[in-house]
Amino acid sequence: MLDLASLAELLAQPQKIVITTHHKPDGDAMGSSLGLYNYLIQLGHHATVIAPTDYPDFLAWMPGNEEVMIYTEHTEEAAVLIADADIIFCLDFNNLSRINQMGELVGASSAYKVMIDHHLEPQDFDDYRYWDIKACATAQLVYTFIANELGRKDLIDKDVATCLYTGILTDSASFRLPNTTSDVHRIVAELIDCGAVNWRIHELIYNSASENRLRFIGHCLANCLEILPEYNTAIIAVSKTDLAKFDVNTGDTEGIVNYALSIASIKLGAFIVERNDMVKLSLRSKEEFPANEICKKYFNGGGHRNAAGGQSNDSFAVVVQKFKSILPDYKKLLIQ
Repeated sequence: MLDLASLAELLAQPQKIVITTHHKPDGDAMGSSLGLYNYLIQLGHHATVIAPTDYPDFLAWMPGNEEVMIYTEHTEEAAVLIADADIIFCLDFNNLSRINQMGELVGASSAYKVMIDHHLEPQDFDDYRYWDIKACATAQLVYTFIANELGRKDLIDKDVATCLYTGILTDSASFRLPNTTSDVHRIVAELIDCGAVNWRIHELIYNSASENRLRFIGHCLANCLEILPEYNTAIIAVSKTDLAKFDVNTGDTEGIVNYALSIASIKLGAFIVERNDMVKLSLRSKEEFPANEICKKYFNGGGHRNAAGGQSNDSFAVVVQKFKSILPDYKKLLIQ
């Protein structure tokens, strides 16, 4: 295992570094990865961000994005970089299964593995861990890692700040979640002072939808939304036929689950979508309801108490029915 002093000593000299994050990266995954990337290149490191899969177009404007390598499109080149790396930063995930086929490559690499993450129950594959489940975003932890642990706040320039602000903005649901503490707001203020243009970032993330996506959201709300008032639960279930009809691309389903939770009486919102290879679930909850428990126990997933995800190889109809069948077990929590 590495201690902080040893890691800082390594980072004091140029290293071959790979930065990776979970498959289908979201705003925090790419924001934290590119934030760390833009910091490391200032120190002369040979750093590469390798995303296991593609990610939404609304994240493609971030500084350094043009240098990101997508593993599924560059498997051989990525494998060489992982094998030859001195250090691999693993951001916003804590289990190698979350990076798909890359998991075996990262596990087999002789590189030091550094985990920076805020999810529950980390797998022991890392050599250094900067981990806090109370953090609202991995981007928050990347900020404190650079500024506090390494003492290099002076290198948080506009590019670093822009990426980290994006990660915090998206994973805190625009600063609405309970773990958006006063410390988070102080960090955000620092990032704005360092050059992050908060209003512009919000525009690029939330006001850049395609017409197809807007029509798809309308379809979800008009035709796919089901309310179960006896359980204070709302479900949006979308078939692969729906996805094809609206030519849904990566990222177009992002945030739709929040519409279910936005109804005043709803305590648990579910977005269930049929993909070509499996059915995926995204759950959001209010107050103390354990969305992550449902995902972990029944749908091979997990996450945070109020924001979790899972998946199943069962048919779309079976998964929807299975989810509904679980709700009676949680009725007391849902109606209290």
